[in-house]
Amino acid sequence: MSVALRILDDGAWLSVNDQRRVSVSELWRLNAPDFCSCELVDFIAEGFTDVSADGRDVAVTTYGECIACGESGVPGRLPVGRIRHGEYVGYDRQNMVIEPIETRLRN
Repeated sequence: MSVALRILDDGAWLSVNDQRRVSVSELWRLNAPDFCSCELVDFIAEGFTDVSADGRDVAVTTYGECIACGESGVPGRLPVGRIRHGEYVGYDRQNMVIEPIETRLRN
């Protein structure tokens, strides 16, 4: 079974099977030492530019800002959920520390 992943509304939403599932303007806690010098990044997502699925995670490429230090840019591909048995299952982004996939692959 295929799952349709799309970015909608000029980068404001991740759509999964034509349902809005992940929104910008969320505050995410990141472990992203390549993004800024904060121990944990308080990242406000401002816009999605890409979505991918790699067999383990559904990830968005997003730009935004660390609200603690003001650094802005793209921290990498951030996992937001997974596909399980043909269905999207979102990660609890408000209660977890997200690590960019690129950082995770190096460790």
